[in-house]
Amino acid sequence: MEKRRCKWVNLKNPLYIEYHDKEWGIPHYNDDYLFEFLVLESFQAGLSWECVLNKRETFRKAFDNFDYNKIKMYDEKKIEELYKNSGIIRNKLKINATINNAKIFSNYIWSFSNNKVIKNIDDNFKTTSELSDQVSKDLKKRGMKFVGSTIIYSYLQAIGVINDHELECDFYNKGK
Repeated sequence: MEKRRCKWVNLKNPLYIEYHDKEWGIPHYNDDYLFEFLVLESFQAGLSWECVLNKRETFRKAFDNFDYNKIKMYDEKKIEELYKNSGIIRNKLKINATINNAKIFSNYIWSFSNNKVIKNIDDNFKTTSELSDQVSKDLKKRGMKFVGSTIIYSYLQAIGVINDHELECDFYNKGK
């Protein structure tokens, strides 16, 4: 029997299926992984997630495997290299925000939910929540950019803090 998945999954894109089945909504605690998704979600602003997902490996190479300790040390030469990299989304504001955010990032995201997954118990489509508002406000206070409540809500879904799989999706009960 074929797996039931959330309706937003493009079943023609194997990367999207794998991302949904093996990553999206699964709790993650590794700082590098958490920073990777913060970067990817910020680049997604105004674009489709599928567009970013399809460029993920190129982003990974361009941004030193999302090692925020390396990214925060980028010099002008490296920044120019990123501006010219046609394999990534070459938005100067987003590239600069990534470098800025790397300087600020720390392992604190799970403290907002007391290390617990928040399960959405209805199928109402959401783009923000009280939690995403709170995290967004805190990140902005710390000087981070491209971290509005909608981006942060999507980020919290991606890293498994918020379980927003649809109730009929086979993956809804996979998280904690």
